[in-house]
Amino acid sequence: MARVLVVDDEPQLARLMVMNLKARKYDVDCVQDGGTALDVVATRRPDVVLLDLGLPDMDGIEVIRRLRVWSQVPVLVVSARHGSEEKIQALDAGADDYITKPFSMDELLARLGAVTRRTRAHDSADSDGAFVETEAFTVDLVAKKARRGGVNIRLTPTEWHLLEVLIRNRGRLVSQRRLLQEVWGSSYGTQTNYLRVYMAHLRRKLEADPSHPRHLITAPGMGYRFDA
Repeated sequence: MARVLVVDDEPQLARLMVMNLKARKYDVDCVQDGGTALDVVATRRPDVVLLDLGLPDMDGIEVIRRLRVWSQVPVLVVSARHGSEEKIQALDAGADDYITKPFSMDELLARLGAVTRRTRAHDSADSDGAFVETEAFTVDLVAKKARRGGVNIRLTPTEWHLLEVLIRNRGRLVSQRRLLQEVWGSSYGTQTNYLRVYMAHLRRKLEADPSHPRHLITAPGMGYRFDA
């Protein structure tokens, strides 16, 4: 079963999450601050991090930024911040999903399950059409390697999954709804802001000119297409 790291300084909520996760056979570690969380990710190698943003020693968004320098562990933000700007900041920093407090435990477990399934899905990708080479970058979906200008490019698990769906449908327009449902799950069919954020990430990381992309193409109001 997957190992989960809970990072939250509200003792009652943290205990509730740990209790429910353990009841469902997850292995769980729990810490109360960002510095300890970074250490635990390095030493315990969790499969998923449940991260509060209002931590006593540093903002959770800073924790995500520091993690993304060296780790691609999926991060599910669990926060009382409801504003769309905070959500976009967390996603832009490298979070994989965002759930606001208060929440139902069933919703948390469903989101956690979706994150772990996405990770397993691109971990088990087969080799059929999984290697792409353009004049600017190469992508190997099986080896989870992207290179641009001879330099390895770090992609988060969600970025990998989004890129994989587009590459396996190369040359064909993939609707916004289909992308959202395949990458984030059936309940995300209208969250188009997720797509805008992650497509911007992929373009910055892969395209030679992100403002004029040649490979990650937008069809306004419709969807996205990968052209090799």
